[in-house]
Amino acid sequence: MQIKQIVFSKCGRDKGRAYVITDIQGDYVFLVDGKLRPLSKPKKKKAKHIQITNTCFEGGLNDVDIRKRLLPRGGNECRKTM
Repeated sequence: MQIKQIVFSKCGRDKGRAYVITDIQGDYVFLVDGKLRPLSKPKKKKAKHIQITNTCFEGGLNDVDIRKRLLPRGGNECRKTM
């Protein structure tokens, strides 16, 4: 697990959603997706609740580039709740 690595959420209401790791603090990671979770407001999640991929985000981090990179990975569309 490292900063700028692309991961998927394994549980919670954001299950299956793709994120990029921006910070690691002990058992917690801070995740962004560029849309619902921008760089200014990362999501704090336990490391055991994410699925790690072998893909890392290259270049500088900004919300627009993160959105463009994660969109083809799926899981980032808004879901209707009933």
